[in-house]
Amino acid sequence: MFLIPVKLLLLSASLAAGLAGQTGGKQGDWRMARPEALGLDRERLETASGYASRAGGAGVVIYRGQAVHQWGDVHARHEIKSSTKSIGSLVLGLALRDGKVNLDDRLGRWMPEFLEPAGDSRERDWREQVKLIHLATHTSGLEKPGGFARVGFEPGTRWQYSDGGPNWLADALTRAYRRDLEELLFERVFPWIGVTRDEFQWRGNAYRPPLLDGVARREFGSGVSASADALARIGFLFLRGGGVGNRRVLPSEFVSRLRAVPVGLRDLAVEREELYPRASQHYGLLWWNNADGAIPGAPRDLYWSWGLHDSVIAVIPSLDLLVTRVGGSLAERGRENSADFARLRPLIEPVVAAVPAAEREVGAPYPPSPKIAGIDWAPLEEIRRAAPDCDNWPMTWTDDDKIVAACGDGRGFAPFTPRKMGLLLTEIEGDARSFTGRNLKTSLDNTGMGAEGLKASGLLMVDGILYIWLRNAGNAQLAWSEDRGRSWTLAPWKFQESFGHPSFLNFGRNYSGARDEFVYIYSPDSNTAYEAVPRLVLARAPKRRLRDPRAYEYFVKLSGGRARWTRSLRERGAVFENGRDLCYRTQVSYHAPSGRYLLVYAIQGPVNSRFQGGLGVFDAPAPWGPWTTVHYTRLWDSAPGESLSFPVKWMEADGRTVHLASSSDDALSVRRAVLRIKPQENP
Repeated sequence: MFLIPVKLLLLSASLAAGLAGQTGGKQGDWRMARPEALGLDRERLETASGYASRAGGAGVVIYRGQAVHQWGDVHARHEIKSSTKSIGSLVLGLALRDGKVNLDDRLGRWMPEFLEPAGDSRERDWREQVKLIHLATHTSGLEKPGGFARVGFEPGTRWQYSDGGPNWLADALTRAYRRDLEELLFERVFPWIGVTRDEFQWRGNAYRPPLLDGVARREFGSGVSASADALARIGFLFLRGGGVGNRRVLPSEFVSRLRAVPVGLRDLAVEREELYPRASQHYGLLWWNNADGAIPGAPRDLYWSWGLHDSVIAVIPSLDLLVTRVGGSLAERGRENSADFARLRPLIEPVVAAVPAAEREVGAPYPPSPKIAGIDWAPLEEIRRAAPDCDNWPMTWTDDDKIVAACGDGRGFAPFTPRKMGLLLTEIEGDARSFTGRNLKTSLDNTGMGAEGLKASGLLMVDGILYIWLRNAGNAQLAWSEDRGRSWTLAPWKFQESFGHPSFLNFGRNYSGARDEFVYIYSPDSNTAYEAVPRLVLARAPKRRLRDPRAYEYFVKLSGGRARWTRSLRERGAVFENGRDLCYRTQVSYHAPSGRYLLVYAIQGPVNSRFQGGLGVFDAPAPWGPWTTVHYTRLWDSAPGESLSFPVKWMEADGRTVHLASSSDDALSVRRAVLRIKPQENP
């Protein structure tokens, strides 16, 4: 019997259908909902809109993809001033995705005229150092005016609010694309999110000549007029991790970086601190953010655009919440040009408080680990990605000191396969920092995309024999290979109840270091790999009888600290439970230095987890628990991908450094992490 994957169907629908009337994944009109129907406090929403509308204008509140509150004429255009900078991030994201530019490119590469003699020799040296990332973070040294201002300090050493820096960035991107950036957005972005020319206009350049190389020259410093509705549609693209349905518009890693201060730029000294208090602690790439908790009544993942007269796009991914506002200034007279967060709090905090308390609390399903205090993740920019446009990636450590991994719906490593493969096995050599991969030709190769084709959910080598669990097989089927994956034998039986995404517990090379003679198999308690459910189940079989279904036992429960097992699949119990945020495709690895079993999975939310989502990492002293929490968040700073694991081969000799392998951003993505092992207490 098969279960309909209702939850993920609803999630994917909310990606594409946060707005109704869509065709081909494009956004149409907003779905409207009464606040009470979604558990929101209407009075708090009205408190926010009452404050925001005291200076006129309009606004929109979007929650769970539905319009729950609005005020004023949401289709009337207003000048949004410096919120234009955040609109500019749309172009920057496209350019990064298209490979047109890199953030570390020096501006002089794109704009040689920027390097022409100006000022003293020291300023000329500084100009040569200016990078695109400096222009996007107000750390270039360029002064405030939007024209051709001077560079007043060494780039990357201080923070100074500037229109000239973002305007140079707009020039560089104009030259990279050789076209009008407004037209680029109306071709590549706005048709997918429903922004029209009636509600979005970008004026001609007010500070520089109107043409650059014969192309219309736009500003990022200012210049856009837009409606509250148009800003909501732009904000919704960011809320959905840069995607519309299954269509990738902006890179998810880029969108994640918007809500954080780039490494090396936090806590820089701030020019005119009285106007921009602690700005270097909460400004990322062309967006302000709440990374330091400067708006205490809002989550730390809040980030927002902000322009003169307090035009705002406020994005809160962890709450699936979006607020836009246009109109007159909310500041006290004489403080209009300041970046004083106090005047934003009465707009944002009541909207956050309107969300049910249970949604605002992020509680892990298990208590903190007694052995591992947490995980320190490497910066986003250090994530290594290979094999683009592939997902899945279960893997195992083989007897010849390699990794065999399976990808899905892609073409693997270069040289890529001629066509996309539904299931493709690969072989990976080297450590996590310098690995190389190649595609294998096997008897399991197929071209069925998505749920239409067999996919790997687990891989394991035991005594030189490779085993694989094949999902989408109604429910799952075991296969094995005695020639390192070239040819496979399918078991004559299948799991037909539960175990829709079975995965193996991985120990060391060729299953060395295993705790006993059993092989352990985890799965969400579902007939399909496409459903998040409240619990995981566990099976085991002797490693020499793995092919025999009669040898399988199923975990029932812990009793007196001991695992109780049954031969009856129908008597299975839960080995792990998360009734609120649910459980998804899980992988488990043994970390020998700590003696802990590491269980990891992506927490599903309103966005495809390849592009945005949460992350849970748990540990236990035995394969069956008791489980405790190492790391838990509903919104990780990177996209977690659909399936994740800590490959045992890539656990380093220091006993703390591990590497998380995932399908983040539809690629093999590897991120270094350091486990904070608690010191052993003296007896």
